[in-house]
Amino acid sequence: MSNEIFRTEITNLDRKVKLLLNEHSHLKQEIESLKRQNNLLESKVSEKEVALSGFQNQMKISKIVESMVAGEENTTELKEVIDGYIKEIDKCIAHLSEAK
Repeated sequence: MSNEIFRTEITNLDRKVKLLLNEHSHLKQEIESLKRQNNLLESKVSEKEVALSGFQNQMKISKIVESMVAGEENTTELKEVIDGYIKEIDKCIAHLSEAK
């Protein structure tokens, strides 16, 4: 009788170990999935920060141009030149973002 109880206990323990191993495997997969998702989100945040920085620089430059005291023609020319620079900088930022 004691042998039978012993076997039953071993069978129960074996079943519990298998369940725990299965759960462990599932949790490891979930952790890896969450790590990948986290990396993707961190990358997106970084891209958004770069874009925000570019927009902030554009705003600063625009404010500087608007605050300059100059003739209407000079201001218009200066705005066009600075807008050209801004477009080139945006292209550089986009190129650098793609290189990552």
